[in-house]
Amino acid sequence: MRDALPRVPALAAPTASGKTATVLRLAQRWPLEVVSADAMQVYRGLVIGTASPSGEERERVPHHLVGVVDPATPYSVADYVRAAEAAIADVLARGRVPLVVGGTGFYLNALAQGLPTTPKADRRAQALLAAELAERGMDALLAELAAASVGDAERTQRNPRRVIRALEVVRRTGRPPSSFPPQPPRFAFAFAVALPPPSTLQQRVRERTHAMIEAGWLDEVRALAPGMHAWATARQAIGYEALRRVLAGEMRLEDALVGIEQATLRYAKRQRTWFRQRPADALRLVGTADAHEPALTAWLGRVAGGSA
Repeated sequence: MRDALPRVPALAAPTASGKTATVLRLAQRWPLEVVSADAMQVYRGLVIGTASPSGEERERVPHHLVGVVDPATPYSVADYVRAAEAAIADVLARGRVPLVVGGTGFYLNALAQGLPTTPKADRRAQALLAAELAERGMDALLAELAAASVGDAERTQRNPRRVIRALEVVRRTGRPPSSFPPQPPRFAFAFAVALPPPSTLQQRVRERTHAMIEAGWLDEVRALAPGMHAWATARQAIGYEALRRVLAGEMRLEDALVGIEQATLRYAKRQRTWFRQRPADALRLVGTADAHEPALTAWLGRVAGGSA
């Protein structure tokens, strides 16, 4: 059945892996349009700190699902999948090549496997769990979730929002989220995964963090700060709260940058762990995406067929 679905290429890699630069060059060969799979780039106004493509880059290659949601609006995996599938269908209908690009494993997995049929989120129950998380701590809630399903606990990657959602489902239904079968996906995906070594990521993250400051990240945070108290899932974007504290005189910039680099590297490590195992049939390339442009060119040629 899945063999009959339209086949869509997807490039996955941890943060700071050169995905954007590589895609811009691949677009010189194919009529590409990018469908972003980045959980933070989806938010409006979070541009520099999420390494979103610039206006000039988006003029060169159309990007979908970048800067489309207000930071105060809750945005779920289900919201993303519905929007991404609509964007992919639109690109295909116009005879162009959709290329899914990103590093948010939950988004990519839901696109490829189909949305879970778990019950709709109960915001009140989640608010109570958030208060419980603050009181009892992450380890206590993860232990409860692991008692129901070790796999579900591992898949949260210690992400507070995911832990709360998974535990909400367990408490309401007595079943872990993974026990609910997914809906059939709308498309089949051919994945390429770039896995840079930790030393490369460390250097790139450090350089990119300082480049973001030089590009005006503090000014971006200054403009966003008055509304940051109302942010929903967007508050997980790395660096914004730390820089707000810098602007408020509560933290030195040097200390904030060290913390941002460390948080980014922890996130990149979780991404590498995810992509080493998923998807099982992916083309895996050791190194950054831009270091494997010839291999990615050949891969895209096989998937996109005669579109070059």
